[in-house]
Amino acid sequence: MSGVPGEASRCPIRVALVDDQALMRAGFRALLDAEDGIEVVGEAADGAQALTLVRAEVPDIALIDVQMPVMTGIEATRRIAADPDLADVRVVILTNYGLDEYVFEALRAGASGFLLKDTEPADLLQAIEVVAGGDALLSPSVTRTLIGEFVSRPPDRATAPGLDCLTRREREVTALAARGLTNEEIAAHMVISPFTAKTHVSRAMTKLGARDRAQLVVFAYESGLVAARGQAE
Repeated sequence: MSGVPGEASRCPIRVALVDDQALMRAGFRALLDAEDGIEVVGEAADGAQALTLVRAEVPDIALIDVQMPVMTGIEATRRIAADPDLADVRVVILTNYGLDEYVFEALRAGASGFLLKDTEPADLLQAIEVVAGGDALLSPSVTRTLIGEFVSRPPDRATAPGLDCLTRREREVTALAARGLTNEEIAAHMVISPFTAKTHVSRAMTKLGARDRAQLVVFAYESGLVAARGQAE
């Protein structure tokens, strides 16, 4: 195989595999080991083992199954996200079921995105590169589906971060990002440059303590900034 594009001149992306099914881990490992730009640093069969592995190896990406014995993938994700020593580790949740309550909870816990276990090999490799590059694995279409599934619930303002720290512009771009718009679409909507849109999004993430764009989207709904059907308040 040709390897992940652009990785030849850089250090390999270090990946931890976490799934309670040995056959599933073996399949992912065979695929990833064939890539010059990816290094599998270890495997774990449950959430508790995942924490031990991630703390020992500090990988770039942890591919974690959502439902496992001993400790769920969601709880493992929550603990990884809360550990300052693991701030650079990005969690991608593996699921059989697509967008469901588990996926939303995983994003809320700090996951950078999710993948279906039956995803195409090329899509898996692309996803690893996207997340390792610092982006959230939430395409606009996925974000809109997430919106359709979950925004009808009342916002959880009790646990959501305050948005008072955001400027009017930052609140606007946050709401647009939560509706599934890309930086380019935000720029067109607000009549600004894509670079300026990206800057506003980045500043909003920093002020809110969002690890990535995925968590920024969750914050927007939890706070009530974006209401059902994607209408900003």
